[in-house]
Amino acid sequence: MKTLDFEQLFESKLANGEMIEPKDWMPENYRKHNIRQISQHAHSEIVGMLPEGNWITRAPSLRRKLVLLAKVQDEGGHGLYLYTAAESMGISRDELLDALHTGKAKYSSIFNYPTLTWADVPAIGWLVDGAAIMNQVMLQRTSYGPYSRAMIRICKEESFHQRQGYEGMCALAFGTPDQKKMAQDALNRFWFPTLMMFGPPDKESPNSENALKWRIKRETNDELRQKFVNQTVPQIDYLGLDYPTNSGIKWNEAKQEYDFNEPDWVEFKNVISGNGPCNKERIEARVKAHNNGAWVRAAAAAYAEKQKQKSVAA
Repeated sequence: MKTLDFEQLFESKLANGEMIEPKDWMPENYRKHNIRQISQHAHSEIVGMLPEGNWITRAPSLRRKLVLLAKVQDEGGHGLYLYTAAESMGISRDELLDALHTGKAKYSSIFNYPTLTWADVPAIGWLVDGAAIMNQVMLQRTSYGPYSRAMIRICKEESFHQRQGYEGMCALAFGTPDQKKMAQDALNRFWFPTLMMFGPPDKESPNSENALKWRIKRETNDELRQKFVNQTVPQIDYLGLDYPTNSGIKWNEAKQEYDFNEPDWVEFKNVISGNGPCNKERIEARVKAHNNGAWVRAAAAAYAEKQKQKSVAA
């Protein structure tokens, strides 16, 4: 078949809502776009373990500790699913991790902010995982099969994380005055970084056009951001918390949705470029963990080779 025929088949599959599988022909730019997006997603899952893992030893009760341990473990699993999906496009795990450790690859900007109090843990579960679900539900229908199938399980687990976070925020908001103050402070600090998670405005996003054309994404950054605000503001009202500082949240009767102030996109670009409050700390922690695990990888490889030799001898 000619390249033109392959392109027509690729376009036909997309038009019919069919999945593109690893052995299918695909445009090189489609492959590169998916590798970039899936690997960034995987990096975000494992780097995202760090700000919450920081509180495992200081959780206020055994129940909270168990919940947090389970959540952090889930995030590690999500990273595994996604790295495996990226590898199906012909890139190695070593290449993916090297890109993260050397700063070539990006991950979600939200994880470069510190968790200063216990209230930040439920706030992340409520806001950050809530935003992640908003992004990821549509990815269950993304056009690349391995990515789509990974997202089905991930979304189920993320929904629990969001509920756990909101339950924790309820405990604080309906608790003592000091606890409610902690909840308000966490909301104020994480509101705008959460809005940044959806990416830059559509008019400034260099990748949105292809993502929509190839059915990798089904909704734009701005559409998802608006949906998140519409969903979250009533939850803020229920908690009895004030709207975040300078958020500009106001009901728009004509549009039947909430108006809100945009995040500081200069800050977003600065954090994405590696200059956020915790960028250096996060990468150093991941590199240290990777180096400390070298003996485990070597032992696993040696065992696999030994089993292979036994199989050949038999």
